[in-house]
Amino acid sequence: MRIPERAQCLSLLDDMDMPEHILAHSELVCQVALLLTDALQAAGVVLNRPLVHASALLHDITKPRSFTTGENHSKSGGEYLTVLGFPEVGDVVRQHVVLDAYFAAEHPSEAEVVNYSDKRVLHDQIVPLDQRMQYILHRYAKTEAHIQMLQKVWAQTAQLELRLFAHLPFGPLQLCDRVDANRCPPDPEGQKFN
Repeated sequence: MRIPERAQCLSLLDDMDMPEHILAHSELVCQVALLLTDALQAAGVVLNRPLVHASALLHDITKPRSFTTGENHSKSGGEYLTVLGFPEVGDVVRQHVVLDAYFAAEHPSEAEVVNYSDKRVLHDQIVPLDQRMQYILHRYAKTEAHIQMLQKVWAQTAQLELRLFAHLPFGPLQLCDRVDANRCPPDPEGQKFN
């Protein structure tokens, strides 16, 4: 299995003229994914940490050009990385929006960790799932059929959250403090959620 190291991932992102705001998002998704991976491994779940690291950093690799082309960036990102010789990374990247199968194995997979981590990061802040869902519905829902598909994916993501955190000694809302409390938006009362 060929997995690009961090420096190579950053070079690949640079080659795609990655805007700073998408790079910041990708870096935070990577931090969340690695925190979850380390905690899951400590609980006995076997995961390939370098695969999670590279896939999380590269999950939006073709997103900038998708704004112009209209392409499905998860699919094209997976294809792009596969052509570059990183098929396992490409497979995880391809599933970062919608997983091929939810709960296909007894234990969480690298694709599940990256998928969930992306769902918890809105721009460059860690947010609860419902806040991210509201943003996605507002930004991407075009038709009633699309809204229904997004709601189905979100119900599966809520179940994925339960699956991941069933193994962990902390809950979903404590994720922020474990990564970087400064990356959490204030709640309406002016306090950080934790």
